[in-house]
Amino acid sequence: MGHRGTLKNWKTLAGAGVLAAGISLFGIPPKAQGEDCRDRIVRADHRLHRAVEQHGWQSRQAERARAELHAARQHCWDHGHRWWNAEENRWHSDRDWDDHDHDRDHDRDRH
Repeated sequence: MGHRGTLKNWKTLAGAGVLAAGISLFGIPPKAQGEDCRDRIVRADHRLHRAVEQHGWQSRQAERARAELHAARQHCWDHGHRWWNAEENRWHSDRDWDDHDHDRDHDRDRH
């Protein structure tokens, strides 16, 4: 194999090391982070709707689901400065969510 084969193997190892270091430094690529955030919020929003249907608006389960939705939105904001609005099916780039945004739906249903 000689000197050239050893140098080629060294370059391959160095390249793999640089790639691994880049991934660990920068984490998950932005597109994957966005999909993760959107999925977190959609799941939390769905759990809130299901909890309200099954246990009532003021139930312990609905309150827990509202807290999970807030946490999911906050996580996305902290990690990407945007959050997914599951009701409008779009991203927001301002921290403009309202923890009581689903209250309006409930109030409308009662009237």
